[in-house]
Amino acid sequence: MRDAELRAYQRLAQGKGMVLSEWVRQSLRESARAEPSPGREKKIASLRAALRHSFPAPDIDQMLEEISAGYLQGTGR
Repeated sequence: MRDAELRAYQRLAQGKGMVLSEWVRQSLRESARAEPSPGREKKIASLRAALRHSFPAPDIDQMLEEISAGYLQGTGR
């Protein structure tokens, strides 16, 4: 890092009432939060791939009835 760059960062930190080391820590934390997590991109890609397919699905009321019937069969009723 050049001296002029270091002095510019020191002025920025002083302008916020901080020492340079704290300004650097906060800047790094903010930068890290702004980056998407690797898992997020993979999840989005998976969702996009799934949305390219079309699968038949019954009406929601029919699905709920079938689920309830399955629970009732499992209880011996």
